[in-house]
Amino acid sequence: MLRLLLMSDTHLPKRAKELPAPLFAELPRADVVIHAGDWVDAATLDLLESRSQRLIGVYGNNDGPELRARLPEVARADLDGLRLGVVHETGAAAGRERRCAARFPDLDVLVFGHSHIPWDTTAPTGLRLLNPGSPTDRRRQPHCTYMTALVDGGRLTDVRLHRLPPRNPADGALTADFRDDA
Repeated sequence: MLRLLLMSDTHLPKRAKELPAPLFAELPRADVVIHAGDWVDAATLDLLESRSQRLIGVYGNNDGPELRARLPEVARADLDGLRLGVVHETGAAAGRERRCAARFPDLDVLVFGHSHIPWDTTAPTGLRLLNPGSPTDRRRQPHCTYMTALVDGGRLTDVRLHRLPPRNPADGALTADFRDDA
């Protein structure tokens, strides 16, 4: 069984100074860390490379030449028989399942980012589409988020969306009174 940690759109250091502590604490527990682009700085890539057992990442539209030189636009991996793909952008929400199923007919799961909006749907072909949201920039969402999941015998199981505590706008620190009751 493999434990996955999924994130996207970290936008460091523009949206936050560092990865949120709850997300950072998940790194040593994950067999595979997946980042669906918009890192913005190479330091975050360096950090995840040094702290992850295995890292699968792609560049996003906000990633410059240094990150584009180190990361692909699309990544593919076989995880214990699960055919996984990662890409940053998939286009508009309307028709996403159809478009992605046509573009990636050989995948079981596609992880994507860009919108900062958590997403978990399955195309009629069986392709599962996951967007973990953003752990640092919630945009129009109520919470910053990331995902975890398990791969067991070539099947994706136990997909969970994790809400992060809000940050104190004055200093970027997590607020102490947050309770995730979801």
